[in-house]
Amino acid sequence: MSSPLVVRAVPEQSLSIGERHSPDAGPATGERPLRICLLTYRGKPTCGGQGIYVKKLSRALRDLGHEPHVISGPPYPDVDPDIPLHRLPSLDLYNPEALFRTPTLRELCSPINVVEWVGVSTQGFPEPLTFGFRAFLYLRRLARSFDVVHDNQSLSYGILGIQRLGVPVVATIHHPVTVDRDAEIQSAGVWWKRLKVRRWYSFVPMQARVSRRLSRIITVSETSKKDISSAFRIPPERFRVVPNGIDTEVFRPLPDIQREPNRLIVTNSADMPLKGMRFLLEAVAALAARRPVRLTVIGTPKKDGEIEKLVRDLNLGEIVTFTGRIEEREIPVYYARSTLAVVPSLYEGFGLPAAEAMACGIPVVSTTGGALPEVVGDAGELVPPGDSAALAGAIASLLDNPARRLALGKAGYDRIQKFYTWRRAAEKVAEVYREALRDNGRLLQA
Repeated sequence: MSSPLVVRAVPEQSLSIGERHSPDAGPATGERPLRICLLTYRGKPTCGGQGIYVKKLSRALRDLGHEPHVISGPPYPDVDPDIPLHRLPSLDLYNPEALFRTPTLRELCSPINVVEWVGVSTQGFPEPLTFGFRAFLYLRRLARSFDVVHDNQSLSYGILGIQRLGVPVVATIHHPVTVDRDAEIQSAGVWWKRLKVRRWYSFVPMQARVSRRLSRIITVSETSKKDISSAFRIPPERFRVVPNGIDTEVFRPLPDIQREPNRLIVTNSADMPLKGMRFLLEAVAALAARRPVRLTVIGTPKKDGEIEKLVRDLNLGEIVTFTGRIEEREIPVYYARSTLAVVPSLYEGFGLPAAEAMACGIPVVSTTGGALPEVVGDAGELVPPGDSAALAGAIASLLDNPARRLALGKAGYDRIQKFYTWRRAAEKVAEVYREALRDNGRLLQA
């Protein structure tokens, strides 16, 4: 950055924000297409669900005839070529290729960079805060070129600044981050580790304050709505529930691939306590004592972390396979080879792993943690969260019942096609945008 208060964004495309663009086709409703600014403080799909949300939602909005622009901090999202991407540079101190590097003196001429560096140096997570400031500075002269600004859970004080510029602002809160924080505090054990967790989640009070001052909040399930409303003290009527979609062109049955008997698969993050991997490993250990069973885990556990240690302690080294990082398009191949999928989460605000498995036509054993019953419905076996014996029992029951597996696989596939496509999600999100526009008194005519 060349100036302490200047944010220099790098547009991915040459399309000017200032000039009006007419999409090839308007929305199916007959109303004029909307110009949308979609904000995300980080967006790389391999860094979590935020990148997937931005990529798939922007694609679906564009297919409906709207004009979404994505403004992101690093790591940047992998949006489609016809979606303008505006890159907001940061210090990017979590970049694994230069992890926790020391900024240059020139970089530290920026107050925002100083806030970011101090936050990371004191074991906090300042990215939502600093991204919001950078987005506000970038949009000061451009905000009214958009019909609506949609914040993807940064909930920074800078978002309130954007709202004061006169453009309607809505935000997506995927699930109450207080649940993650409390689960990690509980699993931390010693007091100094609990302090570290609290420091990392020190952005949460900011997000609560900001979200209380937004008129429209999108969330992905009734469970998330209820829990966010309680945790952040937001009136329930401000929420609009819009379930996530599933990319059914990627996640689909592959009938030409033969399923391996007694092969389980899980795609949850291995090292997050909230994902319940410990209980699945305990269940697999109990099953392995009575029958042949194998478990494929999509991803890589933290080196010398709790999950690696548990695999050793339970003698599961020859039973559990970690795939390492793989491309999204490869995941359905692993599903197709597996007998059934397991979702052992203690809490899910939506339940993307369950929905993706269902879209691939594989039977699912899931806990009832959070919104999982909403997503799975009667198309899977449901057990209480944190109960390894119940998991083992449900898995064994399905392994012994091919007809039941076939019926659940078909029911799950049909449920996704009916309720959880990205087109359906985009249509509902666009309705929220128009509500926000009406609240703001802005005209909707072409």
